[in-house]
Amino acid sequence: MNPNTKTENISVLKLTLHNNLVGYLTGFQNGRNVLSFADGFKNNPARPTFSLITHPNFSNSEKLMSKPWVKNQKLHPVLSNLLPEGALRSLISQNLKTHIDNEFQIFSYLGQDLPGALVATAIEPNDVPDSVLAPYGKTNVITFKSDDQKSQFSLAGVQMKFSVKEKEGRYNLTQNSELGDWIIKTPSTQHKHVPLNEYTAMSLAALAGINIPDIKLIELNKLDNLPPINLPNEKLAFAIKRFDRKGSTRVHMEDFAQVLVKYPHEKYDAASYEQIGNVIYNYSGDGLNDAQQFARRLLVNILLANGDAHLKNWSLLYQDQITPRLSPAYDIVTTSVYMGGEKKYALNLGKTKQWYSITLKHFEYWANKSGVPWRAIKPHMDDTMEKARSLWPNALKDLPMDAEHKEKLKAHWLNLQADFQIKT
Repeated sequence: MNPNTKTENISVLKLTLHNNLVGYLTGFQNGRNVLSFADGFKNNPARPTFSLITHPNFSNSEKLMSKPWVKNQKLHPVLSNLLPEGALRSLISQNLKTHIDNEFQIFSYLGQDLPGALVATAIEPNDVPDSVLAPYGKTNVITFKSDDQKSQFSLAGVQMKFSVKEKEGRYNLTQNSELGDWIIKTPSTQHKHVPLNEYTAMSLAALAGINIPDIKLIELNKLDNLPPINLPNEKLAFAIKRFDRKGSTRVHMEDFAQVLVKYPHEKYDAASYEQIGNVIYNYSGDGLNDAQQFARRLLVNILLANGDAHLKNWSLLYQDQITPRLSPAYDIVTTSVYMGGEKKYALNLGKTKQWYSITLKHFEYWANKSGVPWRAIKPHMDDTMEKARSLWPNALKDLPMDAEHKEKLKAHWLNLQADFQIKT
């Protein structure tokens, strides 16, 4: 080692999962970050599942965990996808006075209430194991300190999403290590009545046999401790129960960008619904049941004109800490009412993204490519359509979606191929 090599400042986070040490994430001043797995974790065949690619049943898991995961600026996709995108990320980075791409610092700040069950804790210099520092030569360990000051600025034109804790009918933005039990989505100043849209779309999805968490519309005056964001002249926010929390217990989960090791910017074009279906069918603890539910959701997203069912809007849930299952549905919105002329869903299904050309034949192709028996999928397609045709037209009348949006949704139903048309 060159004795003139300058000393570099680093910060180290300890990563734990269900009180098991996963390893250490080291962040360097130059943006490099290194995830080193603990021997006790990677050598334990009964370890909790950190990601499907580290599951003992995954063929390359041993090889993948044998060396540190090294990245520059962005964290490894399994960690990077735990961070918020868009406006909330901008708010956090400005509050921390750090660059929006400084993922290590943002990850450290959010480490006590990340999606799923992973916990990232900053450790003091004297507590960093020598084995973590040994490969790096001359280093100076510093502890990243995040201020809990509230943001002193506003962001306009966005819909924000916050983790909150419900208590006696009020909803408080979670602080420090407190676990949120609901996700709140505020109204947007860009698009009108998004909470009403999502509540309606999710409610219709449930009527068609889709597994959803509890959902609510909440008056904005019942939300406390929110940062000073600009809001439109609307009174309701959308709330969805967190399925990665059960009381004070964390339930681990990961979205399919993590599962397929893709970064958030790749969420629309890095995979197909056949690839997701194949993973679900082959690795889920109940592959057939989850593949059938996945197929229903694919159809419902088309029926509801949701063009945003990308990789991050599908997740695996590890309720027993080890075995993956398809999570409940979330983020189902009739996006076409906001995107003029939208005619495509997010990922390829049967070699197309065009929802006005898709038929049952495309779903049969999807099943065959996913390795799922079509005879086990077809009855679920039929049942979904029977429920949608018999229940949705009347239900839509009483649901709170904006009247103009309702008319656009009904027009969408009539423009679908005969297999999927819904007449009102």
